[in-house]
Amino acid sequence: MSRSFSSFTLALLLLTGLPVLSQAPLPPASGTPPAEMQSDQGVLAPAPDTGGIDEILEGEEEVLSGSGGFSYDPGNRRDPFKSLLTGTENPTIRGPRPEGIPGLLIDEIDLLGIWRTPRGYVAQVKASNKSYLLREGDQLFDGDVVNIHKDEVVFKQQVQDPTALKPFREVVKSLNPPQT
Repeated sequence: MSRSFSSFTLALLLLTGLPVLSQAPLPPASGTPPAEMQSDQGVLAPAPDTGGIDEILEGEEEVLSGSGGFSYDPGNRRDPFKSLLTGTENPTIRGPRPEGIPGLLIDEIDLLGIWRTPRGYVAQVKASNKSYLLREGDQLFDGDVVNIHKDEVVFKQQVQDPTALKPFREVVKSLNPPQT
């Protein structure tokens, strides 16, 4: 009886083990899907296409790293990508203003006259009941003198406004301002 029992057990193992041995091997655990997958009926089915997903992920990486080539031209509008809460790149000068020309604000000076000298034009300005002579390149408290022409002075004024597109603006003071 033991012989028939062992042959019966062997036959049972062979019959039940046959479907297990005939199944397709499991896909590799490396994360790369196989080119074809076998379904329950033994019919080969194509693997899902993941090329589009890879392209999207690569595009997101380019955008996040800043190498995507995207740029924004705000035109005459404020850049919406700049925070209004952050300060400006140029810190404001705190404390008392220095004496003389370095302590003058562009908005508080009046142009009195312009003279031609062998070294170029010189502008005479008045601020707080004092008169000063300005030359090209002179530094004022909130800007500097860019150009002096025969009838106008051009200043470059530092702007402390986070909504401004540029950190400076051009201010022109004329001897004969236009009548309005």
